[in-house]
Amino acid sequence: MTALPNSIDETLALLTKGDYVADRALATVVFLSMKMGRPLFLEGEAGVGKTEIAKVLSNVLGRRLIRLQCYEGLDVSSAVYEWDYARQMMAIRLAEAAGEQDRARIEHDVFSERYLIKRPLLQALESTTEGPPVLLVDELDRTDEAFEAFLLEILSDFQVTIPELGTIHADHPPIVIITSNRTREVHDALKRRCLYHWVDYPTAERELAILAKKVPQAPQNLTREIVAFVQGLRQKDLFKQPGVAEALDWASALAELDAVSLDAEIVSDTLGVLLKYQDDIQKLQGSELQKAIDEAKASLV
Repeated sequence: MTALPNSIDETLALLTKGDYVADRALATVVFLSMKMGRPLFLEGEAGVGKTEIAKVLSNVLGRRLIRLQCYEGLDVSSAVYEWDYARQMMAIRLAEAAGEQDRARIEHDVFSERYLIKRPLLQALESTTEGPPVLLVDELDRTDEAFEAFLLEILSDFQVTIPELGTIHADHPPIVIITSNRTREVHDALKRRCLYHWVDYPTAERELAILAKKVPQAPQNLTREIVAFVQGLRQKDLFKQPGVAEALDWASALAELDAVSLDAEIVSDTLGVLLKYQDDIQKLQGSELQKAIDEAKASLV
């Protein structure tokens, strides 16, 4: 287990060690989140690297990663805990068959921790020899406001109240990363319990560094052209602009095809790796596609 960083520079070095190219503003809020023991709420477009931050912190700090993938309809039984009803019923029948008549004792036994199924949020309150885990609450905006209310007790005091058992506290708070793609606004009550950072699309310089680190097999000239082309697409009126994740996939795909430079044919054939909506792909056909390639190459001169 690696000790937590003691400065912003150490945090930057830690993220770099995990192959995450961060700017100083992001490193600052990550450092403060760990230093202050406060959850970090990361908002931004899909594919800009929000989820990756939790994965990198788990890896470089040697901590267990506990991921709660959010979705519509997520509730306490899926996120926090539920009872193993099948085993409880079996225990009750066995107790009755053995002649046990004390109902209070039976109830106490079946609502003990051994019949408790711990879901991600409850697991995150448990420390191991590796130390407190990294809890990733991914795409919180996909849930509803009712689920946000479940999170408030955990984020405020790092505890969960189970009526049959009482309140379970974390001896050492986990490192909490919450992400949102902003498909809806998250309630202020939850945001107030977190440090906040907007993760934007990277600058051309930082995106070039990301591709060079993540896709080193791609020729340097091709990587420069990819970055220029993707940066240009983000200025166009598209339904979904390509994120860093898509740029990495595209660079890997072009490297697999042994491309050394962008041309209309290879870009057209692989555009589905970069863009995920047919309407966006249709906008980049024929002369529009060639124009985008020419503009990207011209920006490098």
